[in-house]
Amino acid sequence: MRAREYLLDEDRPDGRVAYKWIALSNTTLGVLMATINASIVLIAMPTIFNGIKINPLTPGNTSFLLWILMGYMVVTSTLLVTAGRISDMYGRVRLYTLGFAIFTVGSILLFITPSTGTAGGIELIAFRIVQAVGGAFLFANSAAILTDAFPARQRGLGLGINQIAAIGGSVIGLILGGVLASFNWRLVFLVSVPFGIIGTVWAYLMLRETAALQRQKLDVWGNVTFAGGLTILLVALTYGLMPYGSHTMGWSNPWVIAGIAGGAILLVAFAVIEVRTEEPMFRLELFKIRAFAAGNISGWLASIARGGLQFMLIIWLQGIWLPIHGYSFAETPLWAGIYMLPMMFGFLFAGPVSGYLSDRYGARPFSTGGMVLAACTFVGLTFLPANFNYVPFAILLFLNGIGMGLFSSPNTSSIMSSVPAEHRGVASGMRATLQNSGMLFSMTIFFTIVILGLSQHLPSALFSGLTAGGLPAAAAARVSHIPPTAALFSAFLGYNPMAHILPAATLGHLSTGERAHLLGHGFFPHLISPPFMDGLRYAFYVSAAMSVVAAIASLLRGRQYFHEQAPAAPVAPPFGANTREDLENDSILVRAEAVEAREARAHANRL
Repeated sequence: MRAREYLLDEDRPDGRVAYKWIALSNTTLGVLMATINASIVLIAMPTIFNGIKINPLTPGNTSFLLWILMGYMVVTSTLLVTAGRISDMYGRVRLYTLGFAIFTVGSILLFITPSTGTAGGIELIAFRIVQAVGGAFLFANSAAILTDAFPARQRGLGLGINQIAAIGGSVIGLILGGVLASFNWRLVFLVSVPFGIIGTVWAYLMLRETAALQRQKLDVWGNVTFAGGLTILLVALTYGLMPYGSHTMGWSNPWVIAGIAGGAILLVAFAVIEVRTEEPMFRLELFKIRAFAAGNISGWLASIARGGLQFMLIIWLQGIWLPIHGYSFAETPLWAGIYMLPMMFGFLFAGPVSGYLSDRYGARPFSTGGMVLAACTFVGLTFLPANFNYVPFAILLFLNGIGMGLFSSPNTSSIMSSVPAEHRGVASGMRATLQNSGMLFSMTIFFTIVILGLSQHLPSALFSGLTAGGLPAAAAARVSHIPPTAALFSAFLGYNPMAHILPAATLGHLSTGERAHLLGHGFFPHLISPPFMDGLRYAFYVSAAMSVVAAIASLLRGRQYFHEQAPAAPVAPPFGANTREDLENDSILVRAEAVEAREARAHANRL
């Protein structure tokens, strides 16, 4: 018997572990590693930039900050659908394993980054893009592999556990990045290497193709217009967050306007191409399936609702709450991750439970109820002051995690179960693309709202605060007109904002007490908190509204639906020949899956 089939255990009557658990464990490791690396640099960036000897707040270096912060998600988002389509054609397990290997190579390159200064920054961005390519194949195929491996009546449980890794990894990355960066910035990237090597070998030896391959032509023009349009659009939105000339943000920058317009035109051209081509990359006809359309719309809205939340909460904690409570700015990145753990605990609790129950009762009550609960928590956050009591804050984070956990795994299971087996790879890529792009849109929306609020009130607050602190009026007037983005990014990176805002020559004319007051833990947080909280509350209202609309879309998905599909014969492994025992095991497996499929259809009919 070949090693790719089963491991010995008591999970089955014949004493062997079902293949579905092997698939779940490996794909969960892959998704966990990919999501950890999406957020691990958020906390470690100050140490990383110090390691490569770059000041990210210098105007000429801002692009390094943006690309290391958001480039991973931009590249991953643009490649997900293409990765899913190619995987349907050439094998989901094969491309998933390749993604594991590419991701590992990217991690090794990041660890050994040889240069410093501008060259080092370019190398980091390039190697992060290599990681993102591998991550795209991991994200695009993990849900499809699990859907292939699990019977319909257990998909919610399997995908729920997998979704825990997807959401939990983003929080784990915040803490892990802070811990590892305290020793050496290269460890932030080295930590993925052993897991990547183990995961790659494990996937190659143990995973197997269970779906028939689709030998079709690659939609070249569809891939080019989609990847190009989405990349240009997301890059333009990213640069729109940065100051331009005398404006606090870059939305009036001609290049940003051209990028948004050009990206939108390419995406419209992509839609036209996909309607007319015989073998499209983006299966628009899948949106005729009610459960698929409603699930993806609600998932996209949920990503917008929660995507920028984590970023804004980190700035709230690092820039205001933690310094007020005596934490040095250098310590705030790590502690911000620790204080956000209740959100992860809520998701860890609700994710598998809702996935298991949705297998029996359907996705609609849990996904809809989860988004309603999330909307309530967003509204609840608006009532907290800048210097809040941690207990209600932690409770709201925990409930928000429960709401998102209730939504995510049933919604994913509903989407993946509704499509034909031969389109699960591209369906998984479409779902992940909408989710990742929603998170990027969310960060853009949230950041714009907060910056617009700060730009109206921060200059006057800075001027009055600095003059009251002993700074001459002329110097205070110059400093008060700094871009709000610079102040927020400095707090986000764990720097003392006033130490970067105030020129050294100006500080030299102040007394020791005045300098200590202006550079102390409490000066900047108390100064910025009123205008920051005004903008943040508007952002929470937007998230609440998005959550309500997502709940409505989820409610419209209909009853539990499984696309009827006869199970495909397992594809032979890429090494060795099938023995008689192998063929007998495959025959037993196919018959068992056929029985499970009939039971699932009977259960769906009863519902």
